[in-house]
Amino acid sequence: MSTLAAQAISTRRLDLLPLHVKHAEEMAAVLSDPALHTFIGGTPDTPQALRSRYQRMTAGSPAPAVSWLNWVIRLRDESSLTGTVQATVGPSGHGLIAEIAWVVGTPWQGRGIATEAARGLVDWLSRQPVQTVIAHIHPEHRASAAVATAAGLTPTDEWHEGEIRWHRSIRR
Repeated sequence: MSTLAAQAISTRRLDLLPLHVKHAEEMAAVLSDPALHTFIGGTPDTPQALRSRYQRMTAGSPAPAVSWLNWVIRLRDESSLTGTVQATVGPSGHGLIAEIAWVVGTPWQGRGIATEAARGLVDWLSRQPVQTVIAHIHPEHRASAAVATAAGLTPTDEWHEGEIRWHRSIRR
């Protein structure tokens, strides 16, 4: 099975750029608000820790059939990084499945950036050999639920580690 590689994605206001280790310094500042970890746990990474994490992420999945696809979100007008989107793509019983996630730094929230980025990601995934897109969202995280809805995902009755599984089938 061939794996996918992250490619640049452009939307109306955003450039989703494939993640590079060089993004760690700026992204550490973008992701520095402890409030971003309310629903996911943990604490913000230092630039050094984020650099190490990005090195592992860009090296790729140790599983040959799984693709780790990661992008930083650049707000074109401000020429600044504002967050990340990601997709882990691998085989399932019904073809390829992509599990997606997003995060936007606190100063840029409420401007539709996560929604636009998630839509751009799902649109890109729909042009790849992906049949299903899923996300796991904390039941109290209304902003992420709104992003998932805007990207065409719907909640299911399935739970995973305290989060609701959201789903979208890609029609071919």
